[in-house]
Amino acid sequence: MAGLEYEIKYREMGHKFIVGLDEAGRGPIAGPLVVAACILPVDYDNPLIDDSKKLSEKKRELLFEEIKKVALDYSIEILEIEEIDKLNIYKASKTGMERCLKKLTHPYDVALTDAMPIDCDVPFEAIIKGDAKSQSIAAASILAKVTRDHLMLEHAKLYPEYDLENNKGYGTKKHLEAIEKYGILPIHRTTYEPIKSKLVEQLSLDL
Repeated sequence: MAGLEYEIKYREMGHKFIVGLDEAGRGPIAGPLVVAACILPVDYDNPLIDDSKKLSEKKRELLFEEIKKVALDYSIEILEIEEIDKLNIYKASKTGMERCLKKLTHPYDVALTDAMPIDCDVPFEAIIKGDAKSQSIAAASILAKVTRDHLMLEHAKLYPEYDLENNKGYGTKKHLEAIEKYGILPIHRTTYEPIKSKLVEQLSLDL
């Protein structure tokens, strides 16, 4: 479970409302990057909330609904392939987090991120492996992960040969084999390997 150590630390310093931020989809070669922000109630403690990657799909889905229901506020930002390729994934993650903060309507005193420095108007801390250490960040990670998984399931319906319902855009053996057989999709990230090399190869063949 993700604890409340950081939330308690900042509340003891006089900060009441803490927003956690995290993303899903930095590593995949296909699909969007999804970033989320979440402000949990001051007295809320759910031991089931943890780093989304450690949870089963069923638990993530249940917690996704629970977090949306109990959160004082949350926001979700989807960055599509064009923006990821233009900015690079690091800048896209940072941009997404800053956009999420701007979309919140509930006030907050501190921002906690999963190892991502951001520009914001309140004190913030970028915590290494924050989604395993802070319940606020873990809640944001669940919102981001489940939202992205839902989007990838929609893409899987459009492109059934690529096994996206299982790999969620990661470069698994089956996914890479499908690229070899069927080609590159509009949802593939052109700055990621092996997509980048495939496009260069394709361009040289067309010349």
